[in-house]
Amino acid sequence: MSPLAPVDYATLAYALVATVALVLHWPVRSPGAAFLPVAHLALVATAFLAPAARRRGSVGRFIGDLYPLAIVTFLYSEVGLLNATAGRIHDLSIQALEHALFGVQPSSEWIRFWPWPWLSTLLHAGYLSFYWIVALPPVTLWLTHRRDAAARVAFLTATTFYICYAVSLLLPVAGPRYLFPPADNAATGVPLALLTQTLLNSAAAWGTAFPSSHVAVAFVASIRASWSSRVLGWIFVPLAVLLALGTVYGQFHYAVDALGGVLLAAVVLAVERRHLVRQGRKGLAKDTSPAD
Repeated sequence: MSPLAPVDYATLAYALVATVALVLHWPVRSPGAAFLPVAHLALVATAFLAPAARRRGSVGRFIGDLYPLAIVTFLYSEVGLLNATAGRIHDLSIQALEHALFGVQPSSEWIRFWPWPWLSTLLHAGYLSFYWIVALPPVTLWLTHRRDAAARVAFLTATTFYICYAVSLLLPVAGPRYLFPPADNAATGVPLALLTQTLLNSAAAWGTAFPSSHVAVAFVASIRASWSSRVLGWIFVPLAVLLALGTVYGQFHYAVDALGGVLLAAVVLAVERRHLVRQGRKGLAKDTSPAD
């Protein structure tokens, strides 16, 4: 059996966390709850089978390196189900911290203070770019034959998702769209704002606001990709900035959620930078002959 890759270990670690949470929160009040233990077993099996897939040519390696990006949406939904079953949130603590830092509740006041349709359209477009930020950088790197870089972006993206989900299981925060009355002005009536609300009403997971996985993952994916491709950085880092602002302006996250996502991204990227420096030093040592 081929050795597991870092992304496989990260997936197995999260599978353990999610399984413990499932046991603690059982029974889950959902029609598909009985499927969750089977899904966890499938997640573990996928992680163990991924090394073999990577030996099966380009297609197998593509699947083996990037498979977590295809499962994070399911895991996101599961976190929402488990938190809804537990029925506890920590929004009041986040709101108190928000007020201590800013003197107001930005996620409630900003869109009311600046109800500008052009700004709303821009920031909602940034928010809706999330899945493009997640998917396109690693896929583009892969298709341009920078496969090791693609695998690292996918690994860091998946790990950031897993960390956010684990924190949400321990510290559920529903978010301002559940606690504050929605704004009703020119900013909320633009087509992209209406589209975003429709999508969230059908697919949002309860209790997953802190830290913002949208913000953390967007910055990790875009900035790490920029280290391998400046073009990807020019495209996706600005989108990540708009997304971070849009999460607060659109009342999807508290400002503290967004700041938590930024801080998590900074930590993940700092660890990755140290890893790359160590790898560079090892490569230099291997390339240096004792006879030189």
